[in-house]
Amino acid sequence: MKTPSTLTVIAGVIAVGALVPFVVRDEYVIHSMIMVLYFGYLACSWNLLCGYVGQISFGHSVFCGVGGYVSVLLLTNMGMSPWLGMLVGGALAAVLAVIIGYPTMRLRGPYFALTTIAVAEAVRIWVENTGELFGIQIRGAEGLAVPLVGNNWALFQFDSKVPYYYVILAMLAAVLLITWAVERSRLGACLKAIRGDRDAAESLGINPTRYTLTAYALSAFMTALGGSYYAQFVRFINPERIFGIELSIDMALMSIIGGQGTVFGPLLGALFLSPIAELTRTYLGGQFIGLHLAIYGLVLILAVLYLPKGILEPLSNGLARVMGRDPGAADRARGNKALATANSGERDE
Repeated sequence: MKTPSTLTVIAGVIAVGALVPFVVRDEYVIHSMIMVLYFGYLACSWNLLCGYVGQISFGHSVFCGVGGYVSVLLLTNMGMSPWLGMLVGGALAAVLAVIIGYPTMRLRGPYFALTTIAVAEAVRIWVENTGELFGIQIRGAEGLAVPLVGNNWALFQFDSKVPYYYVILAMLAAVLLITWAVERSRLGACLKAIRGDRDAAESLGINPTRYTLTAYALSAFMTALGGSYYAQFVRFINPERIFGIELSIDMALMSIIGGQGTVFGPLLGALFLSPIAELTRTYLGGQFIGLHLAIYGLVLILAVLYLPKGILEPLSNGLARVMGRDPGAADRARGNKALATANSGERDE
């Protein structure tokens, strides 16, 4: 039996997702599904860098915050549509990623992760204590509210949650397709080579700085779009939530537990962890603040001990066995193809 292609699976996932509002009418359930898709989108964006390069970032909330703040400030001060503000915020986040990444991408192991934490916390503290910047009110710790204008597609405001659901579903489809394209491209092959052995990749003529910065900028751009979406959906943002390290940890854990360096692993991690977080915040948040992080920690420990490649791997292997295929054949073929692509690509240059 032939295994369905990645594009077929993406199309199937999106088609099933598109049917949800026709079946589910409860606004709370739709809201919860939006948050699951939102975190799935952010985890997939995080995975574009960290999953394929192997560098763990706990500072991606910076890019989410940049996207959210830029889109809201452009709307409130210039009247620019958030649809355009998203792109501006994404571009600025990509530039910021290059500025941060150029000196830090040379760091390896925990040092890069610690540096990203330091950068994210420094930015959060600065935003919290800054009320005005170049005459623009950013209101510090008070945060920014999106002015309400009613149902207006041009200004990204809707009376119902259903349009927001379809917007984030489309964004998720886009990031899944981008991940699929990266995985099949020379960029993806080189990133995997760098992740496997940076020194060996460099000896083959691969420029680690060039490729990792490209992935960092792409990941930051996509993450910033998510921040812009969140700002328009919630209609309020503050530094603690959108710049906070907790958001970065959410992205990282969902991707790692689901299966980093894969197309569907981060989404699977979000589908698994996001409902846990939502339920604990809803029913236990008042009594046990931060309980969902403790649960995340427990799940991460179990995943590292028993599922080091994420929960996607045993599911994929089980599906392969059901179809009568060798579970490791596809991985070996992808690995050989990636190495061949990286070598031929660098020889062409």
